Amino acid sequence: MTFDIKYVPFSRYGSYFSFPYISKEVWGIDFRVDKEGLYLRTIHGNTRFKEIFLLELIDGYGNLIKPEIISTPEVMNLKTLKGEVDICFPLPELIRIKGKKEIGLRLSLENPYSFLIPIRENEWLLNYYASAIQISLLIKSGRLKIDAPWTGTRCTHVKLDILPTDDEFELIIKEVNSDTENDEKIEEFIKKDFYECVHYVKQEFEKFLKSSIPETPDKLSTLRQTAGYLLWSSVVKPNGILKRPAIVMSKNWMTDIWSWDHCFNAIALSYKNPELAWDQFMVMFDFQNDSGALPDYVNDHEQYWNFSKPPIHGWTLRKLVENSTIDVKKLKEAYMHLSNWTNWWLEHRDYDNDGIPQYNHGNDSGWDNSTVFIERPPIESPDLSAFLVIQMETLSNIAEKIGKKEEAVKWRERSFELLDRMLKHFLTEDELIPRVSGNHKQIKSMSLLPLMSMIVGEKLPKKVLEKMIKRLKDEFLTPYGLATENPNSKFYESDGYWRGPIWAPSTMLIVDSLKKINENELALEISKRFMKLIEKGGFAENFDAITGEGLRDRAHTWTASVFLILAKELFKSQI
Repeated sequence: MTFDIKYVPFSRYGSYFSFPYISKEVWGIDFRVDKEGLYLRTIHGNTRFKEIFLLELIDGYGNLIKPEIISTPEVMNLKTLKGEVDICFPLPELIRIKGKKEIGLRLSLENPYSFLIPIRENEWLLNYYASAIQISLLIKSGRLKIDAPWTGTRCTHVKLDILPTDDEFELIIKEVNSDTENDEKIEEFIKKDFYECVHYVKQEFEKFLKSSIPETPDKLSTLRQTAGYLLWSSVVKPNGILKRPAIVMSKNWMTDIWSWDHCFNAIALSYKNPELAWDQFMVMFDFQNDSGALPDYVNDHEQYWNFSKPPIHGWTLRKLVENSTIDVKKLKEAYMHLSNWTNWWLEHRDYDNDGIPQYNHGNDSGWDNSTVFIERPPIESPDLSAFLVIQMETLSNIAEKIGKKEEAVKWRERSFELLDRMLKHFLTEDELIPRVSGNHKQIKSMSLLPLMSMIVGEKLPKKVLEKMIKRLKDEFLTPYGLATENPNSKFYESDGYWRGPIWAPSTMLIVDSLKKINENELALEISKRFMKLIEKGGFAENFDAITGEGLRDRAHTWTASVFLILAKELFKSQI
């Protein structure tokens, strides 16, 4: 398989390094470099500047040569008429770069917060303290030309030209830190032949694809491989405050783990790799605070608490239990965390004490700028109550499995009570209408968000479900799936984030809800349109609902995961 480096970065399982091709066209507001091109980046969470080097090919006179770039999971090839360069990640901390024929490589760093010093013959240390990273640069073959003027405290810039000797050069880049656990293996892979390393990575990826990624119909096999690559290459190893392998949302610019995104990645892996799936589910609960809240996002160095994300974790755990066998010890751990998370919403996010939990900002809902939040928050939206109804139902089921019979009864009762309050509070003319917390003013919105409450399924009155289904078909269904804002709304924007574009998580939640109420034909139709959307727009963060164009970050793991889930669950008869 190959992939387009303009959209999908080149990386590997476990690594905090990545190679994206950064262009203003694709990166938009996140284009923060001086020059378009191929970059080596770090995605550690404590970095001021993630770009380490711009990579450019040069001839023997230092003239730039633009290459054709072909990327596979195991090697990225930069090809020109004068020669070519191959890049491989044998290990998460190790990059090998090999040039052949009359071609050289220029690495340039314009940011002055760095210095370069010699370690030993043919090896240099770059201390890039603005990015909180140190890397070793070893010239295994070829010759090095250095331009790195010293000011007395740092280098004004760093430019390294690696040129061939006898028609080849090889550069080895190694991340340097205090963790020496992998040193022996790193030295082993430095000594190996370059193409042995390529073969090793190829086998590793193919093993992951076979052992972790669910099967899909043959016609979707190429997309399955790309989705598998996105999940494999977006894993980062335990480091800093991260205590387990975790899938970041992307190794482009969405380089953190958000506390609902991780749920979809967990479900996608649960069919064939329940251990890695469990790590994805539990990663956010590793940071749960004493009150029961989860952070908005985490990375290996940072927890961000200004916002939260919706409590879809009970719904997620229900699906994990359906897809794989989870032992009692894990269920007990999840039960404790999920109980605390549920109680946090009910006890700490109900300022008017009406028994209906609230969002304090659109970001808390995951639908950052949805028109539900046109009114000043806090907002009581029916989807939040619905998620908690399902979460308490899941807690009741888990309590039964782990022998907590009395607590099972209590959670079931609390679930029924919240459902009853939800219907009394939101229901108007067979619709669940969001309200402003406190004065309970109804919010007139043409957002898809309130329809997420369909997740409670047949617990809703028949007329309410019928109206929801009619609205889905009449107001939100486009040739590519479900728009997040009615295209006829005055607030609709083709690239309006949650004011129009199609998103994977909203698609997944609606499709799953439709299946639960036996609306299988509509669920299948939405899924087929989503497949068409992926074929056209790739695994983007979100998509233009009318044209199907991929928008924002083009290598988003939850999009890949939802594709795999829908392809697995809704096309079983075709596999």
